Amino acid sequence: MSREYFEEGARVGILTPEPLDRVLDYRAPEGGCWLGAFVEVPLGPRKVLGVVWGEGAGDFDAAKLRAVNRVLDAAPMRGELRSFLEKAGAYTLTPLSQMLRLATRVPGLSDPPSMRKIYRLGQGEPDRMTDARRRVIDTLVDYGGLGFTLSELSSLAGVSTSVIKGLAKQGVVEEADTPRDTPYLPLDPDLPSKDLTEDQASAAEALRKGMATRRYGTTLLKGVTGSGKTEVYLEAVAECLRQGRQALVLLPEIALTSEFLTRVEARFGAKPAEWHSGVTMTERRRAWKMVGQGAAQLVVGARSALFLPYRDLGLIVVDEEHDSSYKQEEGALYNARDMAVLRASLNDAQVVLASATPSLESWANAEAGKYARLDLTARFGEAVLPEMAAIDMRTQDLPAQSWLSPRLTGEVAKRIQNGEQALLFLNRRGYAPVTLCRACGAQVGCDHCDARMVEHRFQKRLVCHQCGETKPLPEVCPSCGVEGKMAAVGPGVERVAEEAARAFPDAKLAILSSDLFGSARALKAQIEEIAQGDTDIIIGTQLVAKGHNFPRLTLVGVVDADLGLQGGDLRAAERTFQLMRQVAGRAGRAEKRGVALLQTFQPEHPVIRAILSGDEEGFWRAEAAEREQAGMPPYGRLAGIIISAPDAASAFDLGNHLARHDDALRAVGAVVYGPAPAPIARVRGRHRVRLLVKAPKGVALQGAIRRWTDGVKLPTNLRLSVDIDPQSFY
Repeated sequence: MSREYFEEGARVGILTPEPLDRVLDYRAPEGGCWLGAFVEVPLGPRKVLGVVWGEGAGDFDAAKLRAVNRVLDAAPMRGELRSFLEKAGAYTLTPLSQMLRLATRVPGLSDPPSMRKIYRLGQGEPDRMTDARRRVIDTLVDYGGLGFTLSELSSLAGVSTSVIKGLAKQGVVEEADTPRDTPYLPLDPDLPSKDLTEDQASAAEALRKGMATRRYGTTLLKGVTGSGKTEVYLEAVAECLRQGRQALVLLPEIALTSEFLTRVEARFGAKPAEWHSGVTMTERRRAWKMVGQGAAQLVVGARSALFLPYRDLGLIVVDEEHDSSYKQEEGALYNARDMAVLRASLNDAQVVLASATPSLESWANAEAGKYARLDLTARFGEAVLPEMAAIDMRTQDLPAQSWLSPRLTGEVAKRIQNGEQALLFLNRRGYAPVTLCRACGAQVGCDHCDARMVEHRFQKRLVCHQCGETKPLPEVCPSCGVEGKMAAVGPGVERVAEEAARAFPDAKLAILSSDLFGSARALKAQIEEIAQGDTDIIIGTQLVAKGHNFPRLTLVGVVDADLGLQGGDLRAAERTFQLMRQVAGRAGRAEKRGVALLQTFQPEHPVIRAILSGDEEGFWRAEAAEREQAGMPPYGRLAGIIISAPDAASAFDLGNHLARHDDALRAVGAVVYGPAPAPIARVRGRHRVRLLVKAPKGVALQGAIRRWTDGVKLPTNLRLSVDIDPQSFY
């Protein structure tokens, strides 16, 4: 059994987040240290963060060992979190040091309190006002008295740090020590909840019984949009709090947190801890510390909240569990939904996977009896499910450069006349996906990626959605030099908004697209304004499909229902079905029944027919049968191998070498496909090549892949990453 405490001078193994992929030996500091303690250690000339992982390996001369500098003021990392990082790393084939990085993303943890300065609005007046100074003051006013670190305020206001320091000298901005980390206000689980329907009460009681076992279990909570899934799982949160344990609710979008926090406060009398990129560094440090001390009972956050150091985690809720944003696509490639189940199993905790349109993986696990399943079949209160219909675009007479059919335009006009809201949905950001020259036919592409640049007319720029590179809108063709022949081809939400503004000049429009908001706060403010009914027409991307409640919204018009069906993505049908059902579910959530109209050129397509019929179980069964016959997930296993290099030849050479030496994979019944150029073959100047590994469901694939790739010595300019259970194949 591993020792729990190490006396001064004892040999200890320290894991750091540095890319070394091994535990290093040190001497325990003066006063000793506990297993799991967060420490500062010397590494070369630097001082880095580390965690006491166990006894030292003993393979290094004891006389040359360096001592741990100091133990940090934080609760030690518990054994279950260390075990979770090890198991998650082994499953995703991610180095342990990289997994630790996910668990130590807390700003200033190793800084002494004297180094933690925050900046907030002071009482002074500037000797003169400049645009830069005004932006700093406006930022501090907008955020209502919150304190920011210097770099944070600099970034938010878009100014240099010298501007802020100049304002601090004049007393306009106040520099202060970080306030002492304080516990969150206690949540009261026994405050009265909303009246639940019979369906809801039955589901809530089943979740409470699961919590009472204090053992691991996963439940799929499937309910039609507007059925009140949130109220049901908040009853599970209440039971968790009564037991004195901590709860975590994961949400797929920052934009959802504002409305959700209001509901939590109404139910429990206080706000929970938040953990996502929209929270200030000071607040994130407080949340991290309070979670570790057990002084934060409930955390609401993005997927990274799964790696916080909970003292006693009893419940994890994954809301909108089907959402693709739960899969991290860079760095450590993990799916937060699956990792939530792993973490709960190590904590004797319950998991609730909530969705109106669950992933096929979760549906299949419920069918197989691995997960319990609870269904909410009716909308809450007077609301009923929207009527759904297709608009066959082959029969509509559309003018050139127009994307809204006469029928859809007519329905929008009726809603405006009745004082109701309409939503026009298109899952494509920007103004137009392609800009081409009418003289030579050349399309404007990114200089660093094999991708077309998307016109964002509001910003007057072309933007690459792969690497973020931008260019001014060209007046002269970059290929043939002819002037005045550049044309935007195809619609994005900005172009649909332009068309809607022409059709309804007196209507108030709002565009919901992630690239149009400078901060999470601005996006939340826009959503709140829409919910209050201050907008006539909403034009949005998939951002609008996720959990928002707009009471006045009675019409949803899907501009291009065929968009997601293009290409050969394994999950194209599933994702289109989910997205269309989710976005349709925004309509008619109050007294008036909603209508969802899908513009399509293929109304006879099986997926479109399934969306309109509402036969969800029939769709899942048919999709499951196809996947099972093909041996595809969730009835088979996949892993993606992505090789990138400065030149395509080097990437292909390595890919061909791996494909020829696949004995370790064939030994377990796995097959390798490729190498082939990735669909987007060049990103940020690096050429990308993919291989796909397919294996039967019961195969220990990770071990085989490790043996297969271990023998490959990568040149410094080549990168190889393994994506277990890939969600995207770009």
